[in-house]
Amino acid sequence: MTSNAINHRENAIALATRYFDEGQFKSDLGALVAFETESQEPGKKPELLRYLSEALQPRLNASGFTCKIFNNDDPQGGPFLVGERIENVKLPTVLTYGHADVIRAQTSQWSDGLQPFKLIEENGRYYGRGTADNKGQHLINIIAIESILAEQGSLGFNAKVVIETSEETGSAGLAAFFEAEKERLKADVLIASDGPRLQPETPTIFLGSRGGLGFDLVVKLRDGAHHSGNWGGLLADPAMILAHALTTICDRRGQIKVPEWRPDSLTEKVRAALKDLPVDDTQNSGEPKIDTEWGEASLSPAERAFGWNSFAVLAMTSGVPDAPVNAISPSARATCQLRYVVGTDPSEILPALRRHLDLHGYEMVKIKPHDDGLFRATRLEPDHPWVMFTEKSLSETTSKNVHVLPNLAGSLPNDCFTDILGLPTIWVPHSYRGCSQHAPDEHVRKDICREALQIMAGLFWDIGNTKTPTP
Repeated sequence: MTSNAINHRENAIALATRYFDEGQFKSDLGALVAFETESQEPGKKPELLRYLSEALQPRLNASGFTCKIFNNDDPQGGPFLVGERIENVKLPTVLTYGHADVIRAQTSQWSDGLQPFKLIEENGRYYGRGTADNKGQHLINIIAIESILAEQGSLGFNAKVVIETSEETGSAGLAAFFEAEKERLKADVLIASDGPRLQPETPTIFLGSRGGLGFDLVVKLRDGAHHSGNWGGLLADPAMILAHALTTICDRRGQIKVPEWRPDSLTEKVRAALKDLPVDDTQNSGEPKIDTEWGEASLSPAERAFGWNSFAVLAMTSGVPDAPVNAISPSARATCQLRYVVGTDPSEILPALRRHLDLHGYEMVKIKPHDDGLFRATRLEPDHPWVMFTEKSLSETTSKNVHVLPNLAGSLPNDCFTDILGLPTIWVPHSYRGCSQHAPDEHVRKDICREALQIMAGLFWDIGNTKTPTP
């Protein structure tokens, strides 16, 4: 790389840094947070559309993107925005992605002085709903593109942006939209941002995500509750039956006992990528210490989180927990979730559970799938050329070793990019695990945002000015 080229790269990074240091990032993020884009709340679709048309489209237009907003054919989903900046059809094309919608505000549960739809700066953090998930993350990538354009007038590659508004409700309609617009979204690679870094101080790349499937386990034995004095010892307790049924799914340390839920895809290549990755980061406020005696005993913490399946009971009810009465409840329900990796057939998850429960004598336990979508598991090989290209770029910008994860422990609609568009997928997260994502007091750390602007400006500059893995 010539000294002149190095100077241009440094200048682009400096522009992105100045954008943060002079307060423009805070101002722009605050404007995005102010849109109350709660996709889980009925009646918010106009706000989702307004975010696309008023907040993002004018900004992308100013950077030479041709934008179009599409209706979602799925009534459960919100609209999509697609922006395209085509400089030369012979250049590589990068697709980036974000989601405009946020989780429910949970306003009453935020700490004193904080509120979901007003950006508040406190203790080196920006608080507000969407700061971490995902408004702050896609804003950083857009700013990085703007910095390259400000420095050299062109990107040196073609850029496409897709923003959806239904990720928090299972990305309803996204797969069908990608199928219909496959040609429009054609690209060489996805480079997008969501989720957390493995450790706050270290840039992270992840190459896919665990899949997620939610369902209820329900035991209903009768209509109405009955006095526990008159009927105790005579009527079966549905909560007790359900609790025992759950113990057939996992043992007391959370090891999965359903044979088909135990993947065979933890290969030596994946294990090598996960080796020595730090998972327990107790030095950072808000991150709990991991339970070393929980999960698959033969695996390391990193292998449990990124290379294995995990089963969780998200909620359980029987009777009226807030106002119990002396009565045997007629029913019990457990809301459950399986996070699963590549190698687990999603179409077989619930049939396998049905067979397993029946085998153990729990035919009375009904399985009710959730209807809010299914995220499928995806994974790119750690030695893929685009992975090595991105890792090198981030390391050059920060002078740090980069954490490379075969997949995120959480779930994303990454299968839409891999299975429908056929893309290698590179995710560069700009948050950290203690960000209170999906909880009250959601926030981003200022130092991570500042470094994220630098690494994305460097990465986009490298794509436009050095040899990439694809033409």
